[in-house]
Amino acid sequence: MIQRDILSESKFMLSQFRAVCITGPRQSGKTTLGKMLFKGRPYVSFENPQTQELAESNIASFMKQYIKGAILDEVQRVPALFRQLQGMLDKNTRRGQFLLTGSNNFLLQEQISQSLAGRAGYIELLPLSYAELKKANLAYAEAEGNIFTGGYPEIWDEDLSPGKWMQSYVQTYLQRDVRLLRNITNLAAFNRFIAITAHYAGQIINRDEIAKQVGVDTKTILAWLGILESSYIIYLLQPWYNNLNKRVIKSPKLYFVDTGLLCHLLGISSITALKKHDKYGAIFENWVISEIKKNRANSGVAGGMYYFRDSAGNEVDLILEKNNELFGVEVKATKKPNREHVRGLLYWKKNQPSSNVLLIHGGNTSEKTTDDISFMPWNEIDGF
Repeated sequence: MIQRDILSESKFMLSQFRAVCITGPRQSGKTTLGKMLFKGRPYVSFENPQTQELAESNIASFMKQYIKGAILDEVQRVPALFRQLQGMLDKNTRRGQFLLTGSNNFLLQEQISQSLAGRAGYIELLPLSYAELKKANLAYAEAEGNIFTGGYPEIWDEDLSPGKWMQSYVQTYLQRDVRLLRNITNLAAFNRFIAITAHYAGQIINRDEIAKQVGVDTKTILAWLGILESSYIIYLLQPWYNNLNKRVIKSPKLYFVDTGLLCHLLGISSITALKKHDKYGAIFENWVISEIKKNRANSGVAGGMYYFRDSAGNEVDLILEKNNELFGVEVKATKKPNREHVRGLLYWKKNQPSSNVLLIHGGNTSEKTTDDISFMPWNEIDGF
């Protein structure tokens, strides 16, 4: 079993809150982590229709058998549970009683904010990071192997075919999660929408353009993007701006949480095909940004990730905020970066002189320019 970097943060959260909710994509390892943290505690999965029906019929009676705590899996399926838990946690303020898991961020956040505010902590478990794979001696020596395979634990644990696994994953997602979130009658159009979004990875979202390609209105596209984001298929990177600059772009950029899924949706069937793909630069950028997001989530750091672009075309792929410091990060798939690749960083540094700046590239060498711009190879992303 691959050791998860979020384990220590999870234990700390259990020492601080009466309940902890672990959210993240389906099949990211939430149940495994929960059982590791709560060894010997009862495990209840509301994915089981009989269990869900039993709980919904009389939630107070159902929860009496778990008065000493339990792991409650896919809790968003039983909304009445949150009100019941509120009463239980108010009577007993002991830390670390319940571990909740769910694969729908929107539904969970809504229920927690309404019923469990101040009582439950909240952590995100994303797919395996390069750092975790590297520690387990499983990571590929070339970036493309890690990008193509993605981070879903089952693929790595059982040495499965990423393509076959992803095909089943998408089908399961369409059949179960989408229908739970919203009553989408035209699943064929939604399936087409998912495939089209893959071609926008690393780009600023143009809802009108996507709507024309899918054949629905822009309001529908907005709602469907929300579904993909709340179920951890995509991640919307918001723009960084301040009141001093009115000319910045204010639409988010679209990234996939897992590049293995992105490759599958783009029809990339092998590592060799990935290397030759015309969108490899965007896919590499997606991988780097998702890895940084995983590293931050595993360390308990939420938010603080943006991109910068103004109307003159000046752009920085990633702006990070941490401890009141700013970091400007440019991502290039090239194995031989040069000064031309850091134009955006030079512009950013000129306007934000106290900011740290960094270029992450597809090669294997580290260096620092005379402008104090660090060049970092992709295989050092685990330490960033």
